[in-house]
Amino acid sequence: MVPESGDDRAGARHVPRIGVTGPDRGGFGAWLATWLALARVGAQAVRITPRRGLPDDALDGFVIGGGADVGWQQWESVPEGAGDADRRLLDLILFPLIALLRLLTGKRQRAADNAARDRLELSCLELARAARKPVLGICRGAQLVNVFLGGRLRRDLAAFYEEGRAVSSVLPRKRIFIEPDSGLARALGRTHCRVNALHRQAIDDRHLGEGLVVVAHEASGVVQAVESNGPWRVLGVQWHPEYMPQRREQLGLFASLVAQSDSRHGAQ
Repeated sequence: MVPESGDDRAGARHVPRIGVTGPDRGGFGAWLATWLALARVGAQAVRITPRRGLPDDALDGFVIGGGADVGWQQWESVPEGAGDADRRLLDLILFPLIALLRLLTGKRQRAADNAARDRLELSCLELARAARKPVLGICRGAQLVNVFLGGRLRRDLAAFYEEGRAVSSVLPRKRIFIEPDSGLARALGRTHCRVNALHRQAIDDRHLGEGLVVVAHEASGVVQAVESNGPWRVLGVQWHPEYMPQRREQLGLFASLVAQSDSRHGAQ
């Protein structure tokens, strides 16, 4: 059984508690994958949905999860080496299971549900900014971070793929390029990699949120990641690292979030 919450034992090392947002209906596959990723890097995931609301106990950081598109009516912009064989085998085994889990646990989201989730996650971001708690935004979550900070989104990406078809797959089929001196590059331990692609919208690099910089893109020019290096540490990625648990570099994103939240706790 996947735990929903818990308490640190007296005298034990502080275990960072990371709030993970998602919808009321469906989304269990993403929650399970994110819970596992955080557990693997020494953190406790706490599920947050509109119906559950924020927990009473303090959180050390947030994962703003993926899912249905951010409400565009309000925010639309104008128009490798050793071990590769073993990793490919894991790909063949894990990705069909992940795709099946998403199919079985996903539910069509209603407009009212999406609006409630938008409000909840914006309040989470407000709380995180006020307390300077680190945030990892995943796909929709990255887009919402940009919106929260005053940026806009591109709703129609067709113009980016005039000479080719846009990739849409839970498999890591899209190659991205990462700024070498970025926090993202340090977390991943590389300056390029392949990621999955399940999005229909993207961050508009013409209208970035305050304090954000683009740190990864694909060959077409679509933004793949943004981050802020100010006192409030935020990273937003367009892909779903939780669906690639066998890839060490993707686990590094969760490890980086936990390290930031843990160091911040120690400084208090």
